[in-house]
Amino acid sequence: MRLQEHAIKDIKEIVAQYINEPTPLMMILSAVQTKYGYIPMEAQELISEETGISVAEIYGVVTFYSFFSLVPKGKYIIGVCLGTACYVKNSQQVIDKFSQVLGIKAGETTQDGMFTIDALRCIGACALAPAVRVNDKVYPQVRVEDVEKIIDECEKMEAEKNEKSN
Repeated sequence: MRLQEHAIKDIKEIVAQYINEPTPLMMILSAVQTKYGYIPMEAQELISEETGISVAEIYGVVTFYSFFSLVPKGKYIIGVCLGTACYVKNSQQVIDKFSQVLGIKAGETTQDGMFTIDALRCIGACALAPAVRVNDKVYPQVRVEDVEKIIDECEKMEAEKNEKSN
Protein backbone atom coordinates (compact mmCIF):
# COMPACT_ATOMS: atom_id res chain seq x y z
CA MET A 1 0.00 0.00 0.00
CA ARG A 2 1.27 3.45 -0.91
CA LEU A 3 0.30 6.64 0.87
CA GLN A 4 -1.72 9.04 -1.24
CA GLU A 5 -0.21 12.45 -1.98
CA HIS A 6 -2.59 14.27 0.39
CA ALA A 7 -1.66 11.88 3.20
CA ILE A 8 2.05 12.43 2.60
CA LYS A 9 1.47 16.19 2.74
CA ASP A 10 -0.64 15.89 5.91
CA ILE A 11 1.91 13.72 7.70
CA LYS A 12 4.79 16.03 6.73
CA GLU A 13 2.78 18.97 8.13
CA ILE A 14 2.13 17.07 11.36
CA VAL A 15 5.84 16.25 11.72
CA ALA A 16 6.79 19.89 11.04
CA GLN A 17 4.33 21.02 13.71
CA TYR A 18 5.96 18.93 16.45
CA ILE A 19 9.56 18.38 15.29
CA ASN A 20 11.02 21.05 17.60
CA GLU A 21 9.41 19.59 20.72
CA PRO A 22 11.80 17.87 23.17
CA THR A 23 10.20 14.45 22.50
CA PRO A 24 8.06 14.80 19.38
CA LEU A 25 7.30 11.16 18.54
CA MET A 26 4.28 10.61 20.79
CA MET A 27 2.69 13.88 19.64
CA ILE A 28 3.32 13.06 15.98
CA LEU A 29 1.94 9.54 16.29
CA SER A 30 -1.07 10.75 18.26
CA ALA A 31 -1.87 13.38 15.62
CA VAL A 32 -1.54 10.85 12.77
CA GLN A 33 -3.71 8.35 14.69
CA THR A 34 -6.35 11.04 15.28
CA LYS A 35 -6.37 12.10 11.63
CA TYR A 36 -6.42 8.65 10.02
CA GLY A 37 -7.62 6.30 12.76
CA TYR A 38 -4.48 4.17 12.53
CA ILE A 39 -0.77 4.36 11.75
CA PRO A 40 0.15 2.16 8.77
CA MET A 41 3.74 1.08 8.15
CA GLU A 42 4.03 3.53 5.24
CA ALA A 43 3.23 6.41 7.60
CA GLN A 44 5.81 5.13 10.09
CA GLU A 45 8.43 5.04 7.31
CA LEU A 46 7.59 8.62 6.30
CA ILE A 47 7.76 9.78 9.93
CA SER A 48 11.15 8.08 10.17
CA GLU A 49 12.42 9.87 7.06
CA GLU A 50 11.18 13.23 8.34
CA THR A 51 12.42 12.90 11.93
CA GLY A 52 15.49 10.67 11.69
CA ILE A 53 13.94 8.32 14.27
CA SER A 54 14.37 4.70 13.21
CA VAL A 55 11.38 2.77 11.90
CA ALA A 56 12.13 0.12 14.55
CA GLU A 57 11.77 2.67 17.35
CA ILE A 58 8.58 4.10 15.85
CA TYR A 59 7.11 0.62 15.37
CA GLY A 60 8.06 -0.26 18.93
CA VAL A 61 6.14 2.75 20.26
CA VAL A 62 3.12 2.09 18.03
CA THR A 63 2.89 -1.54 19.12
CA PHE A 64 3.64 -0.86 22.80
CA TYR A 65 0.80 1.59 23.44
CA SER A 66 -2.68 0.10 23.05
CA PHE A 67 -4.23 3.36 21.86
CA PHE A 68 -2.20 3.22 18.64
CA SER A 69 -3.32 0.88 15.89
CA LEU A 70 -1.65 -0.63 12.83
CA VAL A 71 -4.99 -1.34 11.14
CA PRO A 72 -8.04 0.82 10.43
CA LYS A 73 -10.64 0.85 13.17
CA GLY A 74 -14.39 1.34 13.03
CA LYS A 75 -16.23 4.61 13.45
CA TYR A 76 -17.24 3.45 16.92
CA ILE A 77 -14.41 1.91 18.92
CA ILE A 78 -15.85 -0.06 21.80
CA GLY A 79 -13.19 -0.45 24.47
CA VAL A 80 -14.12 -2.84 27.25
CA CYS A 81 -11.92 -2.57 30.31
CA LEU A 82 -10.62 -5.93 31.48
CA GLY A 83 -8.53 -4.50 34.31
CA THR A 84 -8.88 -6.15 37.70
CA ALA A 85 -11.69 -3.97 39.09
CA CYS A 86 -13.75 -4.32 35.91
CA TYR A 87 -12.95 -7.99 35.42
CA VAL A 88 -14.20 -8.99 38.87
CA LYS A 89 -17.44 -7.16 38.04
CA ASN A 90 -18.04 -9.27 34.91
CA SER A 91 -16.45 -7.22 32.14
CA GLN A 92 -15.46 -10.47 30.37
CA GLN A 93 -19.16 -11.30 29.98
CA VAL A 94 -19.75 -7.76 28.65
CA ILE A 95 -17.05 -8.07 25.97
CA ASP A 96 -18.33 -11.55 25.10
CA LYS A 97 -21.80 -10.08 24.56
CA PHE A 98 -20.43 -7.29 22.31
CA SER A 99 -18.63 -10.01 20.31
CA GLN A 100 -21.77 -12.11 20.04
CA VAL A 101 -24.04 -9.23 18.97
CA LEU A 102 -21.56 -7.73 16.47
CA GLY A 103 -20.20 -11.03 15.17
CA ILE A 104 -16.54 -10.07 15.72
CA LYS A 105 -13.84 -10.78 18.28
CA ALA A 106 -11.82 -8.29 20.30
CA GLY A 107 -9.35 -6.57 18.00
CA GLU A 108 -11.62 -6.92 14.97
CA THR A 109 -13.80 -4.49 13.03
CA THR A 110 -17.22 -5.19 11.54
CA GLN A 111 -17.27 -5.55 7.75
CA ASP A 112 -19.23 -2.32 7.38
CA GLY A 113 -16.47 -0.43 9.23
CA MET A 114 -18.90 0.71 11.90
CA PHE A 115 -17.61 -1.02 15.06
CA THR A 116 -14.31 -2.20 16.49
CA ILE A 117 -14.06 -4.06 19.78
CA ASP A 118 -10.94 -3.46 21.87
CA ALA A 119 -10.03 -5.34 25.04
CA LEU A 120 -8.40 -2.75 27.30
CA ARG A 121 -6.25 -3.44 30.33
CA CYS A 122 -7.27 -0.42 32.39
CA ILE A 123 -8.94 2.86 31.49
CA GLY A 124 -8.51 4.43 34.91
CA ALA A 125 -12.20 4.31 35.75
CA CYS A 126 -12.12 1.65 38.45
CA ALA A 127 -14.85 3.32 40.50
CA LEU A 128 -17.15 2.92 37.47
CA ALA A 129 -16.45 -0.79 37.01
CA PRO A 130 -17.19 -2.44 34.76
CA ALA A 131 -16.47 0.44 32.40
CA VAL A 132 -16.86 0.58 28.63
CA ARG A 133 -15.53 3.39 26.47
CA VAL A 134 -17.05 4.13 23.07
CA ASN A 135 -14.81 6.66 21.35
CA ASP A 136 -14.66 9.46 23.95
CA LYS A 137 -17.69 8.48 26.03
CA VAL A 138 -17.35 6.27 29.11
CA TYR A 139 -20.28 4.09 30.13
CA PRO A 140 -20.22 3.21 33.85
CA GLN A 141 -21.28 -0.06 35.48
CA VAL A 142 -22.16 -1.75 32.20
CA ARG A 143 -24.12 -4.97 32.45
CA VAL A 144 -24.56 -7.61 29.76
CA GLU A 145 -28.12 -6.41 29.20
CA ASP A 146 -26.80 -2.87 28.43
CA VAL A 147 -24.73 -3.99 25.44
CA GLU A 148 -27.48 -3.87 22.81
CA LYS A 149 -28.63 -0.44 24.07
CA ILE A 150 -25.09 0.91 23.64
CA ILE A 151 -24.88 -0.46 20.10
CA ASP A 152 -28.33 0.96 19.29
CA GLU A 153 -27.24 4.38 20.60
CA CYS A 154 -24.22 4.34 18.28
CA GLU A 155 -26.33 3.31 15.30
CA LYS A 156 -28.82 6.07 16.07
CA MET A 157 -26.01 8.67 16.28
CA GLU A 158 -24.65 7.46 12.94
CA ALA A 159 -28.10 7.68 11.31
CA GLU A 160 -28.49 11.25 12.63
CA LYS A 161 -25.07 12.19 11.23
CA ASN A 162 -26.05 10.75 7.86
CA GLU A 163 -29.35 12.66 7.83
CA LYS A 164 -27.55 15.93 8.55
CA SER A 165 -25.03 15.38 5.77
CA ASN A 166 -27.73 14.65 3.18
